[in-house]
Amino acid sequence: MFINLEEKEIKFILENNYIGYLGYIYKNRPYIVPTTYYFNKENNTITCYSGEGHKINAMRKNNAVSLQVASINSITSWKSVLVHGTFEQLFGSNAKAYLHKFSLGVKEVIMKQEHRTVNFISEFSSKIYNDDIPTVFIIKIEEFTGKKRHTIHA
Repeated sequence: MFINLEEKEIKFILENNYIGYLGYIYKNRPYIVPTTYYFNKENNTITCYSGEGHKINAMRKNNAVSLQVASINSITSWKSVLVHGTFEQLFGSNAKAYLHKFSLGVKEVIMKQEHRTVNFISEFSSKIYNDDIPTVFIIKIEEFTGKKRHTIHA
């Protein structure tokens, strides 16, 4: 049985995960790539970062993007969220502030979900104070939808 997720369930999935699949268009073709993200519930945005390259160039040309996040227990028990929004690149101190919140948020989700401390987040976080920061961007959420499947075995 497939059921639509309520908004609170959608936000719960976004808040409690940190890896999603970013969809964007380049030369009239869809691309989907895994990405680490942070859901900022205060301003209803998704924060991401990336090095310069294909993905960033494509999103600068066509800022319509999507993010898919799934929580899968089995083939008959899963939840999936699809976010539609617009890419917005951040700059300067604004980018650094978002990147810092991103690193703290991802670290918190990993500690909560996986019960482990990750050093790479703190190492990444410390790099936000020099001039060589990656391209930081947000997805301004325009809408989101979600589905779940849960089959009860008799």
